[in-house]
Amino acid sequence: MLVGYMRVSKADGSQSTDLQRDALLVAGVEANDFYEDHASGKKDDRPQLVACLKALRKGDTLLVWKLDRLGRDLRHLVNTVHDLTDRGIGLKVLTGEGAAIDTTTASGKLVFGIFAALAEFERALISERTVAGLAAARARGRTGGRPFKMTPAKIRLAMAAMGQKETIVGDLCKELGITRQTLYRHVSPSGELRPDGAKLFSR
Repeated sequence: MLVGYMRVSKADGSQSTDLQRDALLVAGVEANDFYEDHASGKKDDRPQLVACLKALRKGDTLLVWKLDRLGRDLRHLVNTVHDLTDRGIGLKVLTGEGAAIDTTTASGKLVFGIFAALAEFERALISERTVAGLAAARARGRTGGRPFKMTPAKIRLAMAAMGQKETIVGDLCKELGITRQTLYRHVSPSGELRPDGAKLFSR
């Protein structure tokens, strides 16, 4: 069975799937075998795509007008098609840059294999850049990860302030730019250093 999936980016009715529907009908998709989303391709929440992928059965072929109608990015696309292939389901792209992809044919599988290799190459490049960036940062005395909101200087101020009865905790947190939770994780209500605060001093 041929199943068609369509998507437009806007949900306000300003975009239509008519062009996609006409092309898929010509390709042989029956009128009752369409799934349609109105959402950005980068969004995870595409309920009709989820329903479409669940409804497909071994021997079916999923048809899309263009490759970008299906995948959020190259990696998502490759993973989706690998999952379909493992389930014995084909994918056919009608037009655009991925028009040569038809995983029901040997040549189409070859083309998709190139896409998969590019996705793997992209992952390797990202990993390589991340490792190189962290090494460069360490060489300059910086470590990776999110900067600490609490600093030794802030802890000293907090310890001094919390030891005074007139201190208003909400005002102190606002002054230091931290939350109450962060404050109490590092300093006790009486101004004593807590384990997290001690760890920060030892860094």
